[in-house]
Amino acid sequence: MKRKTFKIRESGRSTDFISPSFGFGCLLDCSYCYMKRHTNSNDLSIATNPNEILTSINDHAMWLPSKEPNQTDSKYWTYDIACNEDFALHSKHHKWEYIFDFFKNHDRIKASLATKIIPINLLSYDPNGKVRIRFSLMPQRISSILERGTPKIIDRIKAISAFIDGGYEVHINFSPIVVYKNWLEDYKELFEMVNTYVDYKDEVLAECIFLTHNEKKHRNNLGNEVKGENLLWQPAIQETKTSNYGGENIRYRLSYKSKYIEEFTNLHNSIIPWNTIRYIF
Repeated sequence: MKRKTFKIRESGRSTDFISPSFGFGCLLDCSYCYMKRHTNSNDLSIATNPNEILTSINDHAMWLPSKEPNQTDSKYWTYDIACNEDFALHSKHHKWEYIFDFFKNHDRIKASLATKIIPINLLSYDPNGKVRIRFSLMPQRISSILERGTPKIIDRIKAISAFIDGGYEVHINFSPIVVYKNWLEDYKELFEMVNTYVDYKDEVLAECIFLTHNEKKHRNNLGNEVKGENLLWQPAIQETKTSNYGGENIRYRLSYKSKYIEEFTNLHNSIIPWNTIRYIF
């Protein structure tokens, strides 16, 4: 697929900007996947013109003012290169070294990507801190239900230090945070594992994102007998929300969510206060 549009969107949460997609779709089959709200397929399309995407990013970055430190980064303008896919999972389909080289050698920007896998092949490359990997974590008990076919949570946690040793900047992506009976007990166990197995406690920051679900995805899950819908679809504590991009989604009711955020933050900071929360919503 040759990408024809090169729109760069402002973000401000995980990164400053979201780049044009190098790929679209996912070969995983997580129950909550926002990429599959409109399809049941595991289709994946890869852009065949990454050079043009990188040129658009470079042109965009050249017009930016000097970077003022913010929660996305203290020195570089940051671009999420994997908003519509798990780039690490699909890296064998990408010219990923070529893409990483662009960011590594650029004096104004860095790349960021989230993943649920452990992309060992990326350890053959040293990005000199110019590529940020965000390992997605949730309690193993529900990961086994909602993220079938993904690596164990303990192995993702152990990979954090290995990737920092390999030259990557690494953050934790607590996402999606799912609320259910005794959820804080499971998160306590998760935070304790993070505290035990992460070596670079002065470097690893966190992003925290509570679950957003979707009625169409809910119906697709039920129709395909996907497990875990009882965890994701809880109308008693959820409400409809129109996303920034026009979709009708379901999130936790604001009257409840503020309490959930407080409980999550207090527990997190009591066990891993070194893991600074960049943002939570």
